[in-house]
Amino acid sequence: MIIDLKNIYKEYDELEVLKNINLYIRKNEFLTLLGPSGCGKTTTLRIIGGFEQPTIGEVVFEGKNITDIPPYERQINTVFQKYALFPHMNVFENIAFGLKIKKIPKLEIKERVENILKTINLVGFENRSIDSLSGGQQQRVAIARALVNKPKVLLLDEPLGALDLKLRKEMQMELKNMQKSLGITFIYVTHDQEEALTMSDTIAVMDNGEIQQIGTPVDIYNEPKNAFVAKFIGESNIIDGIMHKDFIVEFENIIFDCVDSGFEENEEIDVVIRPEDLVIEKSDEAKLKGKVTSVTFKGVHYEILVESENFLWKVHSTNMTPVGTLVGLSVLPENIHVMKKVR
Repeated sequence: MIIDLKNIYKEYDELEVLKNINLYIRKNEFLTLLGPSGCGKTTTLRIIGGFEQPTIGEVVFEGKNITDIPPYERQINTVFQKYALFPHMNVFENIAFGLKIKKIPKLEIKERVENILKTINLVGFENRSIDSLSGGQQQRVAIARALVNKPKVLLLDEPLGALDLKLRKEMQMELKNMQKSLGITFIYVTHDQEEALTMSDTIAVMDNGEIQQIGTPVDIYNEPKNAFVAKFIGESNIIDGIMHKDFIVEFENIIFDCVDSGFEENEEIDVVIRPEDLVIEKSDEAKLKGKVTSVTFKGVHYEILVESENFLWKVHSTNMTPVGTLVGLSVLPENIHVMKKVR
C-alpha cells in the first residue's frame, strides 16, 4: 500500500462534499475514481495531492501522515484537464521546468528529458513550440513534465476530456502502457465509464460524496453493489423482486433460480440483469414473455425493447427481431444479480 485515506470528510461553507472516505491505494496500481459531476472525485484527488485540506481525516503516504504537507513536498505530481503548458517555452523547456526549479544539474536535466521523450514517443520534438502540437501531443508533454520529476504517484484529473473520441481511445491505451512500463501508481479521475473499465486495475465508484463500491472492472460491472452502480456502469434492467430464500428469486410474478444467498426470507430486493444477458427465443419456450416495441441498430448489436406485463426490458442482440413480434426472454441463473434495496 502506498496511500491510505482515513475517514476523510470535507466541508465547504457547511456543505459536506466528502463523507467518511476510506480508501487505500496499492503501489503500482492504476486506480480510477469514477462518478458523475459533483460526486467528490476531484476533491478527493486534490486532497491526495495536497491542494485541499480535509475537514476531518488523514492522508497517509507510505506509512507517514502527510495531511499537512504542501504539494511541492509530496512525491506526487498532478496532470490536470487543462494542461497549463507554458506557450512561450518549447517542448524541452516545458518538460524541464520543474527540474530547473529544483536546481538539478543541466546534464542530468538533459538526460532525464531525453529519456522521458522516448517514453512518450516525442523524440525530435524538443524544439517544437507548444502551439504547433496537436491536443494529444500537448497531453503527452503535460504527462512528461509530471513524470520527469520521478514521482511515486501520478494524479490525473480527466486529462483526456478535451480530446476527440478517436484520440481519446488511443491515449487510453498509451496511458495504461505507460503506467505499466514505468511502474508508477496512477490515480485517475473520470466520469466516463468505458474509460474506467478499459484502463483500471481498481475502480472506486463515487456518488454524493461517498464511495459506493470498490473493485476490479469485472467485479464492478458483473456484481454491482447497489442500483446506482448498476445504472452508472453500463446499461441495466433493474426491477423489483422478492428473494424467497437462498437461490430462489421472484420478479414479474415468476420464480427464477439464481446464485445469490444471504438474504432474509421473502425480502424485497432489486434484480439487475444486463441487456446482453437476456436471450430472445420463441414465446412458448420461456417463462418471461413480451412484445418487441422498438429496434435500434447500434453498430455491434441491436438494442431491442421488449414490453412484458409489468416491465420494459432492454435487450442487446446480434440478431434483429421485428417490432410487434411476440417473444420469450431467458436468462441464466448466474446472470440474475440480486441486490439489497437502498432505503
